[in-house]
Amino acid sequence: MEFFQELLVQYQLGGVFMHPILVSGLIGLAIAAERFVKLAQAGVDGPSFMFEIQKHVLANDVDGAIRICNGAGSAMLPRVIKAGLQRASRDEQQIQNAVDAASLEVIPKLERRLHYMALIANLATLLGLLGTISGLIHSFAAVANAEAAERQEILAAGISEALNCTAFGLIVAISTMIFHSFLSGKASILVEEIDEFGVKLIDLLSARHYKHSTEDVL
Repeated sequence: MEFFQELLVQYQLGGVFMHPILVSGLIGLAIAAERFVKLAQAGVDGPSFMFEIQKHVLANDVDGAIRICNGAGSAMLPRVIKAGLQRASRDEQQIQNAVDAASLEVIPKLERRLHYMALIANLATLLGLLGTISGLIHSFAAVANAEAAERQEILAAGISEALNCTAFGLIVAISTMIFHSFLSGKASILVEEIDEFGVKLIDLLSARHYKHSTEDVL
């Protein structure tokens, strides 16, 4: 309780610019929480999932592979794989077009709103700097018009406002940057899995189509 009371005191000493910094921090935290949940739901164990898909495709059970994709919930990789499987009887170009179209649909959903976190981190830093400058301007302006006995107290209050605002802005900015880096890395891993396993699916279905064509000729 003493920690939170001291934090509240420092917040009040930080001046008016503490409020927009707090709002930007809460917005960044809300975006981070929402993206963490969505990316967790969008993920799947790619190698294990693709192993099951490959096993069904090699057994000529494309419908079974599609059922696996349907049972993957809101994960993004199965959506892309399903789009390719639904074109399994077509030529390689049509399969690739289906995979590319599905990838273009799901990848922006993985990266949605992440760029706002970088903006919030920069904004919090600048608001802290602006609060620092504002606090110093007010303190020196007040010192110029104050009596000698009051100048030290007024100057100390102004410097306290400036430094508290700077510190709070940096705390919000650093925290938001950490969340942004972690979530961007998670999204990049999911995008790389979509690209990798999408290409592997195209090769798998193309090889299957070529094998069936050869058997028909024989």
